[in-house]
Amino acid sequence: MSVHKPVLLKEIIELLNIKPSMIVVDATFGGGGHAREILKKIGKKGILIGIDADIKAIENFAEFPISNFQSTSSADRFPNNFQIPIYKKENIFLVNSNFNNLETILEAIGIEKVDAILADLGWSSDQLIGKGMSFQEDEEIDMRLSLRITNQYECTNNNKNAKDIVNEYSEEELGKIIREYGEEKFWKNIARKIIAYRKDKKIETTKELAEIISSAIPERFKNFKLNPATRTFQALRIEVNKELENLEKFISQAIDRLNSGGRLAIISFHSLEDRIVKDSFRENARGCICPPDFPKCVCGKKPKVVIITRKPIVPTDLEVSDNPRSRSAKLRVCEVLRTTSLASTKRLRESRRAK
Repeated sequence: MSVHKPVLLKEIIELLNIKPSMIVVDATFGGGGHAREILKKIGKKGILIGIDADIKAIENFAEFPISNFQSTSSADRFPNNFQIPIYKKENIFLVNSNFNNLETILEAIGIEKVDAILADLGWSSDQLIGKGMSFQEDEEIDMRLSLRITNQYECTNNNKNAKDIVNEYSEEELGKIIREYGEEKFWKNIARKIIAYRKDKKIETTKELAEIISSAIPERFKNFKLNPATRTFQALRIEVNKELENLEKFISQAIDRLNSGGRLAIISFHSLEDRIVKDSFRENARGCICPPDFPKCVCGKKPKVVIITRKPIVPTDLEVSDNPRSRSAKLRVCEVLRTTSLASTKRLRESRRAK
């Protein structure tokens, strides 16, 4: 197993205002790098809730025997009415579920509100191994993050895997996914090549798929620092795991589950994720939406958060040199408003009239 290097660790601890006795959610647990530092800060009186759809991430951090995770009668398993796989270790709750189930997870544990929430949307290299996601290994195409599916709270997607998609979707459907989720310039060529190839043979492995994609891109446009299949693999992974839909659901739930003054931090790694985070934060920071010429507010809309990072925080050159995988990371943070006064709403309306 590779050594996990958490991205923007110092910035996360500072911007989330992590302090002793806080209740903190690490909603995308991964290698546990952020979680370990959070545990140091919150101390024994604090509570950490770590969530990950990948059971291996939970196992590696907990250091429990694997059999415990496969047994519903495990002494370490936290009983709950939703049958969510939750494992308790001292002041840590480890949850094998998708972060879009945040509200249900907190209800299952018996916690209504928390003080800080983190979501690191990156994927560690360890998480890619054995799931048919990487063209570095010749594996059967799959791309589901969670392969252990027993109920709605455990799985990311219990229907199509990536092999189903590339062998069953129409050319139009494939092109749309590759264009929108991969932001791939040659989406038409790639979709056409996939359709042509599978007429003679079903596409089975990651390397087979990567070669088809590469053949669809003209040599003069290939960026040799980036594998030609990267964007299409990203698109398929997003489609399989419903990553963008889950992110939107998560942000809404996270803001509602934060205490007054609590902060939400999200690290994204590509423009589609960052756009969702930015737009969601702005929408929740927006107050009255009545026309500027209305004498008084009739919409009743009040801002829920204040945006802490007007521009995203990015890694320093030193961090990128030490951890190249961090180079595309963007951190955005918002804080749940303590109060929304009538005066602040009035100032907002006046500023809009002035514009």
